[in-house]
Amino acid sequence: MSRYRLQLIHQHLQGTQEMSGSSDTLLSTHVLNTAQGIPARGLTITLSKLEANQTRWVQLSRSVTNEDGRCPGLLRGEPLTAGTFQLRFDTKDYWKQMQQDSFYPYVEVPDMHVY
Repeated sequence: MSRYRLQLIHQHLQGTQEMSGSSDTLLSTHVLNTAQGIPARGLTITLSKLEANQTRWVQLSRSVTNEDGRCPGLLRGEPLTAGTFQLRFDTKDYWKQMQQDSFYPYVEVPDMHVY
């Protein structure tokens, strides 16, 4: 394993308050670029909630992963109510910035309480 990868793993395992989010963070996610063995830095993620009448998704927040591939604070301090939520990972733009072709333009994780 390369020295660079070992350093990344070491930094990841050390963790910091910034990487892991603060105590008011109700939802976060962590994305890894497994093709290169690095955190997926700069990936845009959108959190949406299905309206009560189940007809459309309402965007709650949009954020970008940090140096560690984490996106803390997708929900911060807002009251959390029951419902159906969805995370959307904009993979096309991420792979474009990595100068690689993208097979999927986005990945959606619906109803994330199941995972």
